[in-house]
Amino acid sequence: MASHEATKILTGRVALVTGAGRGLGRAFAEKLAALGADVAIHGMRENGPAEYGEGTTLTAVAAEIGNTFGARTVRALGDLTQADDIARVVAETEAALGPIDILVHNAGGDIAASGGKPDPNDAANIKEADVRAVLDRNLLSTILTCQAVARGMMERRRGRIVTLGSVAAFKGRTNSAIYAVAKAGVTHYTRCLADQLRPYDITVNCIAPGDTRTGRFLGTRAVDANRLVENGTLDRIATVDEVARVVEFFAGPMGAFVSGQVLRIDGGTQCWPA
Repeated sequence: MASHEATKILTGRVALVTGAGRGLGRAFAEKLAALGADVAIHGMRENGPAEYGEGTTLTAVAAEIGNTFGARTVRALGDLTQADDIARVVAETEAALGPIDILVHNAGGDIAASGGKPDPNDAANIKEADVRAVLDRNLLSTILTCQAVARGMMERRRGRIVTLGSVAAFKGRTNSAIYAVAKAGVTHYTRCLADQLRPYDITVNCIAPGDTRTGRFLGTRAVDANRLVENGTLDRIATVDEVARVVEFFAGPMGAFVSGQVLRIDGGTQCWPA
């Protein structure tokens, strides 16, 4: 849970956080609200927060964040692989809160076409629908959502965009191959978009978390209890707030002249150059 005693450095700003009903997305939304921003809480499913025990409904999460941090919030429901849904989410956000200053695009995940977390990366048994689902929810949604929000930012000549990558993008792996490819695409798209938007005073950066103790992460695999400590070693699983602090940097005043960067947040498990 983000602290609501933080300095209100984002007062007057409007943020859209996608995939914000639970997990990292909710932590990002809470962090921005704690810093004074008004926040649109996007999700693909109204009951998504309940899937891993991190809430009840998207509407309830938006209300709770608003009440906790004294921020204006709005619930924004839509499928970000569909251009019409994205346009509606942006329009609803701006109608309720005002022009979007900050986009944190967190939607995605290694989720198969039918939902859940099977393995859509088994080369011998891979299903086309699962491949498309992982690519669309991660890479396509990033491209389409950033395009839609960047138009308004370009007109106003200001903005901050943060995309969600993964350490999976930087190392070949037996499992999660399609997910890793999608996140590698997000990484390079972020750099290209940063170059395109430099003349408009819009920063574009990517965070690439490693293992993080979200409800979904803890609920879909066996976790070594020794890696759940919170201090004394970097050989552990990150807390959601440790990742959210990096969003604070990119969205806040300290990130004003930082763009085109991809920052791994993994306690040093990957120490080679990006």
